[in-house]
Amino acid sequence: MNKQHIHVGIEDTDRGFGRFVETWKRAEQGHINETEVHLNFEDLSMLLSILTPRRLEVLKTLRQQSLSSVRALSKNLGRDYKNVHTDVQALENVGLLERTGKGSLRVPWDIIDAHLKLVA
Repeated sequence: MNKQHIHVGIEDTDRGFGRFVETWKRAEQGHINETEVHLNFEDLSMLLSILTPRRLEVLKTLRQQSLSSVRALSKNLGRDYKNVHTDVQALENVGLLERTGKGSLRVPWDIIDAHLKLVA
């Protein structure tokens, strides 16, 4: 079974668009075997505002345990419901967390691969 993998990082719009066009061209020529999923942010502060330690804890907990609701998750984490709900919404908004057809929480990624360049 393939692991679901997402690349997270910082990338300006022009570079992201260029990578997209290059990938499109390779796909048209039949040179792509696997799809890649990228989640890019404009800058480090934006990335860190989404991927906080608490939100990473939410993702990790949901991957390890079958918790179907924000209430169950907040109880398991020992955190306030409202704060966990805010974290879940932020993670849903960027695609790191999703709800199933029945409304249960699900982390679709086995691997979140984050890369940061210290020098541009």
